[in-house]
Amino acid sequence: MRRKKSNKRSNDPTKGAASAAAAAQPVVAPARHYYKGNRLKQLRAFCYAAKLGTLSRAAEALYLSQPSVSLQLSALEQELGVQLMQRAGRRLELTREGQALHALAQPLVDGFDQIDAAFAGRLAGLDAGELTIAAGASTIQYLLPPLIQRYRHLHPGVRLTLQNVTGQDGLALLRSDAVDFAVGSMLDVPADIAYEPVYHFDPMLITPVDHPLARRTDIELDDLSPYGLILPPRRLTTYRLVDLIFRKAKVPYRVAIEVGGWEVIKQYVAMGLGISIVTGICLTPNDRLAVHNLRRFFPQRSYGVVIRKGKYLSPAARAFIDLVKPGLFGRRDDDGPGHSER
Repeated sequence: MRRKKSNKRSNDPTKGAASAAAAAQPVVAPARHYYKGNRLKQLRAFCYAAKLGTLSRAAEALYLSQPSVSLQLSALEQELGVQLMQRAGRRLELTREGQALHALAQPLVDGFDQIDAAFAGRLAGLDAGELTIAAGASTIQYLLPPLIQRYRHLHPGVRLTLQNVTGQDGLALLRSDAVDFAVGSMLDVPADIAYEPVYHFDPMLITPVDHPLARRTDIELDDLSPYGLILPPRRLTTYRLVDLIFRKAKVPYRVAIEVGGWEVIKQYVAMGLGISIVTGICLTPNDRLAVHNLRRFFPQRSYGVVIRKGKYLSPAARAFIDLVKPGLFGRRDDDGPGHSER
């Protein structure tokens, strides 16, 4: 026996209103972006464009087409709801929002891109791998030898390469990740570079042992004026610093010889060809020179480790830096204040 259909209506007034509202409400599909599938690809494109300054160079480095890189960046900006880059002439520059994202994204991209090497290094227990360090001649000659000797003893399987560069050449290697880090002295530190000073050396006046200034106990800046100075090339920090101090003190000076290399300068001074102002890093007990401390007039020079901010440090690189000073950069603390030598 069939039951009769009930024509009884619901007495709940909200149920009908909800159904009507649902029927009237348009269905909005969630936003879909073709390039959203892999956020890492977007961030990698963004970081390369930020580093290289143009979409074409970023595309070349990533082995992609320029339109592909452009779509990755557009999708990233649309999803985040901000403009990350803007044009400045023919180059791309980060906006304020782009700078904030870059500080977060670059370490992630670096870490992911180098995960194979890091994993291999962990498995090998640092008994294999490569390490490339940028440093100037004086750092390689005077500061690094005991560090390298100890590192080779602890990690004989790591292949070590020292790039003898200074100044803008050293910064270029850091920015292109052609080296793991640099060791040297810096005065002006760019915003994208982190520098941790570790060693400090006083400025020293050196003269021949029979020079009139050799027996003086209290030397003033004016006392140096009559004698020709032997200085490193003017593009290096020592020359610029000497010039700055003499100009600020309004004391005249003259350069007799401009030549590179602390050992060459010490030899020329010992031969009586002039006097010089050098950093204490280059002096040894065996030097046949008269030495006076000039810290009253010139600042100390610091030497330390230099990295690109956001740079992933491989196990081999971390092990060397820990020999310089344990815990330097704090595993991820690389926000410090140009890479210059002498």
